[in-house]
Amino acid sequence: MGWLDKNPPQGALYYQRRWVKLDVDYLRYFDNDKEVYSKGIISTAFITNVSSVGELKFEVVTSNRTFIFRAESEAERNDWVTVLQDCTGGRSRHSTMNPNSPLSSDFQGYLELRGLRSKLYTVVASDKVFLYKNMEDYRIGVGITSIDMNVGNVKVTDRRSFDLTTPYRIFSFMAESEQLKEQWVDAMHNAIGEALSNSEVADQIWMERSNSLCADCGAPKPEWAAINLCVVVCKRCAGQHRGLGPSISKVRSLKMDRKVWTEELIQALCINVQSSDVLETLSLIFCGADVNCSTGMPSCPSPLSLAKAHSQLLQAELIKNNLNTELPRLEVGLAMDVNPYSPPLCVSHNGFLYKTASMARAITERKAREEFSRRWCTLNDGTFSYYESDKNSNPNGALKASEIVCLAVDASDRHGYDHTFELYSESERLYLFGTDDADSHKEWVKSIAKSFIPASAEPLLRLGFERIGRLKCKDGLNLQTSKVGWFALVGSTLHAYLEDSRGEEIHLRKLNELSIQQDNEVLVLVERGRTLYIEGERKLDFSGWCGAIQIAAGSGGDTLSQQQLTETDIPIIVHSCIGYITQCGLTSEGIYRKSGVNSRVAALCERFRRDARSLCLREGEHQVDDVSTTLKRFFRELEEGLFTSEDAKTWLSTASIQDESMKISQYQMLLNRLPHVNKATLQALINHLYCVQRVSDLNQMNLHNLAIVFGPTLFQTDGKDYTAGRAIEDLIQHYIHIFEVRVRAHARASYIMLCISTTPGGHIICTVYLEEKKETATAEYHVQIPGSMTAAELTCEVLDRRNIPVKDKEYWSCWEVCNKEEMERPLHYQERVLPILHSFGTESHLLIKKYHSMEAMICYLVDVSKHGLMKFREERSILGLGRTTGSFNDRYFILTSNSLRMYKEVRSNRPEREWPVKNLKVYLGIKKRLRPPTCFFHFYHPQFICRYLCCDTQPEMREWFATFLSIQYDGDVWPQDGLQQTRVSRALPDTRHGNVSLIPLRGSENEMRNSVAAFSQDPLAVSQPTNHWD
Repeated sequence: MGWLDKNPPQGALYYQRRWVKLDVDYLRYFDNDKEVYSKGIISTAFITNVSSVGELKFEVVTSNRTFIFRAESEAERNDWVTVLQDCTGGRSRHSTMNPNSPLSSDFQGYLELRGLRSKLYTVVASDKVFLYKNMEDYRIGVGITSIDMNVGNVKVTDRRSFDLTTPYRIFSFMAESEQLKEQWVDAMHNAIGEALSNSEVADQIWMERSNSLCADCGAPKPEWAAINLCVVVCKRCAGQHRGLGPSISKVRSLKMDRKVWTEELIQALCINVQSSDVLETLSLIFCGADVNCSTGMPSCPSPLSLAKAHSQLLQAELIKNNLNTELPRLEVGLAMDVNPYSPPLCVSHNGFLYKTASMARAITERKAREEFSRRWCTLNDGTFSYYESDKNSNPNGALKASEIVCLAVDASDRHGYDHTFELYSESERLYLFGTDDADSHKEWVKSIAKSFIPASAEPLLRLGFERIGRLKCKDGLNLQTSKVGWFALVGSTLHAYLEDSRGEEIHLRKLNELSIQQDNEVLVLVERGRTLYIEGERKLDFSGWCGAIQIAAGSGGDTLSQQQLTETDIPIIVHSCIGYITQCGLTSEGIYRKSGVNSRVAALCERFRRDARSLCLREGEHQVDDVSTTLKRFFRELEEGLFTSEDAKTWLSTASIQDESMKISQYQMLLNRLPHVNKATLQALINHLYCVQRVSDLNQMNLHNLAIVFGPTLFQTDGKDYTAGRAIEDLIQHYIHIFEVRVRAHARASYIMLCISTTPGGHIICTVYLEEKKETATAEYHVQIPGSMTAAELTCEVLDRRNIPVKDKEYWSCWEVCNKEEMERPLHYQERVLPILHSFGTESHLLIKKYHSMEAMICYLVDVSKHGLMKFREERSILGLGRTTGSFNDRYFILTSNSLRMYKEVRSNRPEREWPVKNLKVYLGIKKRLRPPTCFFHFYHPQFICRYLCCDTQPEMREWFATFLSIQYDGDVWPQDGLQQTRVSRALPDTRHGNVSLIPLRGSENEMRNSVAAFSQDPLAVSQPTNHWD
């Protein structure tokens, strides 16, 4: 090597100074002596002549090119010529290469190098990569440079780009297509493997004739070995051995895993396997001998130490490599019962998958196929690893099973590949993998889930889950400490395995409440009798769980079973519409015959479809005809129909049966064949229509008219004949017999209709109690309550009947009282009474009495916010049936104009819980069995979740209660001119949108009948008093 002046190839007169190196294969020249990669290379195999020309010059001649160099002295010139002639003299071009190529290449083609405008012809050969200007230069052996791959590393950067990184320079290449990029990457990885490999061990092992072929398939020159089984295998069979797991077969490379190959291990593979001692050792191990057993000798406690002590190095090597091998064996108990040995669960799997770059945020957009890169993936020893190719020994990345917190299976059309899944790690990273092979996808999902789900939650693995993983949660029995839960989402059902508990199912479409609280860190699921708080320990996977659960809890399609359901399996949209019409539109003339406004109906349908649970139909905000049309449209557009497409024709044909008893029997048989949700929905609807036609003298919708409207709607026909109508007419007419309604329930329904039809305007007859503090007397009054009556008007009417004057600073109020819950609530003077009666339980009643604390409350109201410490307890209340779910705990509360926030302590920055104030009902009092430490008040969420708050003193409780009322009613707690001004005439609302009477809520049926003169003709009068709600 040395400095030479080189004449440029264009034949210019000036020379360029170059550092020149010569080895047996190439003459290379560089810009300076510190450069690693040359400016040009000349293959010595293509040099045909080297001679001196002129002063200090010499020329190097190839078949197509002549290179002229100039030395600094005559002696130096002669030395270069001599060395070059010795290197090339007598060398045959065809002795080292094929006639048409200077190099035996593994892969070749054009690649674009970043920074150059033109493409370079690139050749991967053995353990090197060569760069040429074009294919012609490659053919004549004149190139730019070569890259030794023993210091190289390949990294994919884009769908067509990749980097070849060395300690000295980064070569950024771009292929012509993604497929070619994958081939280039694989070829360069092979070159790296070849550069790092050492054939010395392989050559030594192959010298044994039995090792020259794969032990499994017989392929020649196997480069892998199962060191604990003492067999050599080819690359393909090595993959199968890896799939067995390292506890069965420990696979190592003969060329790359240098540290593994001790002299003893090489001898174990090279000796004649007929040697009796080695053969006996192998036989014992393969038959299930315990290599970890005790020898009973203190100096050599194990077989391994015993073999070493007796210089049996080969046997010691075999034992050492089989210390953790799991082999079938028989365990014989004292009673000689033979039981199969079950090794611990060990999950192994490998294969190609397509992967995107890992992400720190949720995937919101579709990932195209071009964004995925092909990777060889393995799951071994509780570690999921991915490699550039199956030939690489160093993974691009790895994820321990203990770090995986969630596995999500995407829908088939979510991304560019047909089948994809997502892995979430504890370090807040998301990994997306895909494949077009459904079986491979299923096997990967199963194997990965099995690797990180504990044995206590193993039943989750048998489910066809969409998402599975680990979350922290609290339940109603213990809100102090979180516990780890394992969850799997399957359709609309959330399966859960909590600590020290058996599995349970949460039907998401039947939840009473589903909300995200505390700055999106807690997911609250409220079902019958229980509240579950799922905590967001990690934002990335928690946001995925929240989105998936909210979607699953919504309406999933257009069939009945895919709707959000009540606890009785009736779609919420049906339950809400029926309830609203029963309350506000049962006497509306032409109900169900008149259509609502199309835009409002479409908006209602969309809101119900999006989240029926959150929509509350309210009088004044929603119109009766809009709601009735929404209900009809729901049934008209229902997929499969209410009667199912399979049996609909049978229902219609049944209507033509003449014999009534046979017809009813056939209807009952068809009813029992319906799916459970369809059957429950049909019964609820027919019960409602039965009630509608009972007041046909008010709404003009008799049996025939309802059948005309609902026949084509429910059977989804064109309505050209009366066949569908006749079937609906039969169901309504024979409702009692077909649905086998109990006599008592029928009597109650008939009594409701009687109250509506015999009371002018369809008003309710309600029992109200009056209590005078001075006389300690309680009186009972039966008051006719129209839909527009307020609490103040009801109070004045009862006081007028008793001729009780309202004095100054006497705060007579109407109270809602629940005896069973031992609680009461003063109604706001503008609050309508009828909706309160509609929500009553059997133990509730209305009471007129003085509110002695009102004056103090009015004086207190100077600010609309409050904060302070109170004791807190939560329990679930279902229609007045309380269920205890915890104890009282100190909490700090802040009440503002918008919300009530609860903090764990005064110094906490984030609230534990938060409730919108105007959605709460606040009551005074508490059940004695709960043993309240001080005075209490509590509040209800609209879904009947009861929270108890305990104040230290009565004045403090009044202050909190007054602040609640002031916020909820914008400071208007009591009429400014007193109660007398509320005695005004009450105009009845339009009967089309008016309120309807409900059942009397107090006393026996006979007592309630006696409250209305028309009841004297009631044929349903009974001789014995019976509780009305039995």
